[in-house]
Amino acid sequence: MGVWENNAKSLRKWLSPRRLAWLFCLSAAGVFVFAAWLRRFGIVLDVWMYGEVELTTGFLALTFAAIALVRFRGTSDRLPLVLSCGFVIVGVALISSSFVTFHWPIPDRALVARDPTTWVINCTIVSLMMVTALSVERRLPNSRHPLREIVLALCIVVALTFALTNAHRWLPFEFIVQPDGLLPRPGNLFPALLFFVATIGYYRRLDFARSPFDHSLYLMTGLSVASCLAASQSERRLDGPFEMGVGLQFASYAVLLAGALLDNVKLFEHVRRLAASDPLTGLANYRRLIDAIGSEIERTKRTGRPFSLLLFDLDGLKRINDDYGHAVGSRAICRVAEALRLNSRAVDTAGRYGGDEFALILPETGKDAAREVARRICEAIANQEELPRISVSAGVAVYPQEGDSLLALLATADRALYQEKGRTIRTVTRVN
Repeated sequence: MGVWENNAKSLRKWLSPRRLAWLFCLSAAGVFVFAAWLRRFGIVLDVWMYGEVELTTGFLALTFAAIALVRFRGTSDRLPLVLSCGFVIVGVALISSSFVTFHWPIPDRALVARDPTTWVINCTIVSLMMVTALSVERRLPNSRHPLREIVLALCIVVALTFALTNAHRWLPFEFIVQPDGLLPRPGNLFPALLFFVATIGYYRRLDFARSPFDHSLYLMTGLSVASCLAASQSERRLDGPFEMGVGLQFASYAVLLAGALLDNVKLFEHVRRLAASDPLTGLANYRRLIDAIGSEIERTKRTGRPFSLLLFDLDGLKRINDDYGHAVGSRAICRVAEALRLNSRAVDTAGRYGGDEFALILPETGKDAAREVARRICEAIANQEELPRISVSAGVAVYPQEGDSLLALLATADRALYQEKGRTIRTVTRVN
């Protein structure tokens, strides 16, 4: 288990549902009160600054949409499909509107009462998408026709965006803004409510989905609740509370993208590890072993210091499979792998060479030291208490004395191994 999983597990253990609910309510109340306090000041967000933040937020949304779409194509999970379609529309809208923002007449920026339409529509669309993604994942988690569903989802989101935009334009001024009320912009409570529902859903989802991507969804929805609550205290366009809401929205998108990128890093590392490791034992696979031997040959040519190659073969694997079953035989292979792992150095490379054959590369190690390592590993395997008892045979070859190339070294170690295997198997295997 990695550092991320350990930290996340500890944090979730400390944050019990009741404690988390209180913390969330206190944080939301704090944001609401602070935003209301900001109404006392004549803070006005610079138009150009708002345009730059909007442009950057749009690029964050598009980048996340691309990552979510790749995730959907790889997993056929409909949750990232819904999110990618929602965020691609939001990203395009934010980037497009940012260029319009730069042309606002500056003298009128503090006199216009309406919120920027893009802000309202985007908050509503994202909140709907976050809730919809949870519902779709629960009822129809997997996709059967990815390309068709991508087109369909995009059409639905575009139609929804068009409908919400026209509805917002026709709403009466008194409904949108109530400057002297407790909630100057009550319309922002609707996406806040949806984000609150999504926050609960994504928190519960962490019981079975614990990747950085999943944690970022939960954090993003919580920040979005705070963003909408702050914006609900805005009395005029680009004032202090609205500025706070924009900042929290930007932070939520940044957290979401960071989680997606971190998840990709973990995924690439996992794929790289799978490509270089044996799936049963977790040791290096044949390809990784050959690369490691090649690297050691090059190192020896530079330094003049030899290295040793040990080959091990599990004795009587067929008999174990016949007498106890293939599951026990696989377990016997894993027991040999564990012994190699426990009795080798950090600089050594242990791997599965074949079905029941293993290899251990010992950098800067001569013949006598390699023999001692082989003896210790053979004894450790023979003395295991787990049944059935198993034993291994071992062969040693040293580069360059017993092979001046990769193939020659492997052939020498293989001959030594089968010479040993042809002798009488004792409790402690004697190394050739």
